[in-house]
Amino acid sequence: MLKRTLILLYGVACYAVFFATFLYAVGFIGNLWVPKAMDSPPTAPLFTALLIDLGLLALFAVQHSVMARPAFKRVWTRVIPESAERSTYTLLSSVALILLFWLWSPLGGTVWDVQDATARAVLYAVYAFGWVLLLYTTFLLNHFELFGLRQVWLQFRGRAYTHLPFRTPTVYRWVRHPLYVAWLLTFWATPTMTVTHLLFAVMTTAYILIAIRWEERDLVAALPEYEDYRRRVPMLVPGTRRATAEDQGVLRSP
Repeated sequence: MLKRTLILLYGVACYAVFFATFLYAVGFIGNLWVPKAMDSPPTAPLFTALLIDLGLLALFAVQHSVMARPAFKRVWTRVIPESAERSTYTLLSSVALILLFWLWSPLGGTVWDVQDATARAVLYAVYAFGWVLLLYTTFLLNHFELFGLRQVWLQFRGRAYTHLPFRTPTVYRWVRHPLYVAWLLTFWATPTMTVTHLLFAVMTTAYILIAIRWEERDLVAALPEYEDYRRRVPMLVPGTRRATAEDQGVLRSP
């Protein structure tokens, strides 16, 4: 009973770290409220700052993708309890983001700066909508499963873990990855696009497009019904051609 309680407390603590990190991310990307934001004053030479930022983004991308792969999970769960695997993933993803917030080195420079008050308000509204959509999509499937709370709760109750059924509620009928759509809105919806922000937006967008390919390979292998879903529903943009030849070629490649 003690072990199960400790795993439950560990899972709750990991979720608390995630949620605090999530809230800081809202301020960091939007340059709102937080002590250090994406566009804080530059503190390092341009080339040095560029290397630091690319390194931080690469660290997050590697952690986030490698730890999500089934092969890694099979090895990793020999070291940690299987019920704590998702919580640990959530914790380490949060730590990678905290490092990014802490060590981020702004580059300076301005790409665009929208001055019209109405246009600025619209862009801030889109930014806010992106964060709301992000949270909404996690609850459509199972927010607590995604961040490890369901797993640690089931083990605390002494119940076997069961995989959730494949579902496509509301926005998942329009695009396959509404959560990534939400992230893209938060990355690009800004009235002031600095060189720093543009680097962040371009690199994270590139990562998302690559990560979708890896994620969908795993989904096709794990869920027989996902292949048909992928053919019928566009990846990111509602109403676009559904299942391009590129999608099929990438997902079926060995």
